[in-house]
Amino acid sequence: MSESDKERTLARLRQVSGEMATATLRRLDEDLPWYRELAPARRSAIGLVAQSGIQSFINWFDNPEAEGWVASDIFGNAPRELIRSVSLQQTLQLIRVVISVVQDQFTADDPELHLAFLNYSRDVAFAAADVYAQAAEARGQWDERLEALVVDSVVNGESTHELPSRLAALGWSTTGPLYAVVAASSGLPDLELLRRTARAAGAEILTGVQTDRLVMILGQSAPENVGEQPHSFSIKAVVRELSSLCADGPIVIGPPAATVIEASTSARAAQAGYRAAAGWKLAPRPVLADDLLPERALAGDPLARVTLIQKAYVPLSRQSTDLLGTLRSYLDSGRSLEGTARDLFVHPNTVRYRLRRITDVLGWDPTDPRDALILQMALILGSINADQDEAVAP
Repeated sequence: MSESDKERTLARLRQVSGEMATATLRRLDEDLPWYRELAPARRSAIGLVAQSGIQSFINWFDNPEAEGWVASDIFGNAPRELIRSVSLQQTLQLIRVVISVVQDQFTADDPELHLAFLNYSRDVAFAAADVYAQAAEARGQWDERLEALVVDSVVNGESTHELPSRLAALGWSTTGPLYAVVAASSGLPDLELLRRTARAAGAEILTGVQTDRLVMILGQSAPENVGEQPHSFSIKAVVRELSSLCADGPIVIGPPAATVIEASTSARAAQAGYRAAAGWKLAPRPVLADDLLPERALAGDPLARVTLIQKAYVPLSRQSTDLLGTLRSYLDSGRSLEGTARDLFVHPNTVRYRLRRITDVLGWDPTDPRDALILQMALILGSINADQDEAVAP
């Protein structure tokens, strides 16, 4: 194209630029239902972007060698919130409509101008993808910082009312109880792989690295559709799926918590269990924090001591039958049925019946060596606590 032809084409483009913008907005309203439903401010912002795109094409046609024209000319004046309210797919639909209008009504009779506009349209599409990629990267970095802040707040027991809003910003949507899980961390784990694996197992996950430990907050994923019943959920099964992605060492699951604000108790229990897990060499992986109650109590965890008293000693002390005395005698006699029967002056079958009742009441079986250790520790702590209460009472 000669210089004189190019000047004439440029003059014609500048003359019809307003008409091109008007025709584009009219076509957007006709072809895109979601555009018609936008708020007036959003529609106005999109119109500004479309006009900037047309003006940018004129500038580019005048000097195609200029660098950095697309992103700065077209998207530079767009409000930041427009990227959040209009998806990349919708942006590409906008670009397609603009291209169609300009090609059909303003470049169809000029092959060279038509070809130039096709080249320009390709660059616009790449520029739009780049803008959204940068926004997604920035959002991802912000989400990671926000996620680490939430996990840190839970671990430190900061009962802040901002936690639910922060979780909503992260798109956290769960049903049922939440669990804190603590595992070893060697270096920086693949957090994205952890998230994908958890979601595949039906769980939502928040992660944070605390020095040499990986802290995870897990909950069952909420159903996508209203009224849909949630699938069966096992926290142990989910953590087993994640265990291969964690470093070697214990993985401890804290007790369930109703809300994220209450999850700090679960996190404290899991942290204490992680510290004390070395005391039980045969501990499974993963292991529940409540299965490490004796080791946690010996390591000085006050929460474990209170849990043992409340879950084992107090329920037995409130029973009408002499379950507490039977348990104490049974454990003191080395778990001997005959020795317990002689000590209590009852038949061995009576001892068996009472031991079954203890299992029904507590969920721990005194005849199991591991459960017997837990119950022995509960009796010791409960007796000490009762003696202290009696000493203080007068």
